Amino acid sequence: MTQHTVKAYGDELDQLTAEVARMGGLAEAQVADAIESVARRDVALGRAVIERDHKLDALHREIEKKAIRLIALRQPVASDLRRTLSAMKLATDLERTGDLGKNIAKRGLVLAEGQPMQPLTRSIERMGKLVSMRLRDVLDAYAASEIDRAVAVWNTDDEVDEHYNSLFRELLTYMMGDPRTISACTHLLFMAKNLERIGDHATNIAETIYYEVTGQEFTGERPRWNPDAAEESPEPPTPA
Repeated sequence: MTQHTVKAYGDELDQLTAEVARMGGLAEAQVADAIESVARRDVALGRAVIERDHKLDALHREIEKKAIRLIALRQPVASDLRRTLSAMKLATDLERTGDLGKNIAKRGLVLAEGQPMQPLTRSIERMGKLVSMRLRDVLDAYAASEIDRAVAVWNTDDEVDEHYNSLFRELLTYMMGDPRTISACTHLLFMAKNLERIGDHATNIAETIYYEVTGQEFTGERPRWNPDAAEESPEPPTPA
């Protein structure tokens, strides 16, 4: 290929990566704002989160379109192919993350119509901050191609599960103690499950980063919270 062609090819790859990074920033903001709207009972912010979701959907479609075009016209191989395929996988995880954030905001609007449940709302907020931090860390790892940072996120998946299980028991206690809270607690339970799923998507992103950088599949078994005994995090496969 001529120098001009090579530069144009590199620019296309860089643009694809930049689009994924931009989508990551939007998804991160969706999750953070959804949690804040619930914590503050902020109806306007919750509605804004719902309205912004279409931007993530549009970016997802655009990234897939550009990646498919790049594969068809440039026929990338090795690291370039992994970079292109990873962009498509990451866009899917980020689009789903945005959907989950939107779902949290929708349930927050319903809760805002009822009586405040501050102890439980604070529990959701704590879990939300943990998940937001993991999402931010894994997106920073993608931007810097840092597999160690990505693996660190992967190894903390059990912390999110621990928060979910703890919150699940707390919500059940409230519902059993006062049947009038069942409706609100059900919405909070779905919020917690949405946050747990966002944590799973962060873990997916970490695995994709590992594959993009090393060319190897991440073969470790995902850590799961053990309420009886702490388990050591599995060692990731050694890069070639």
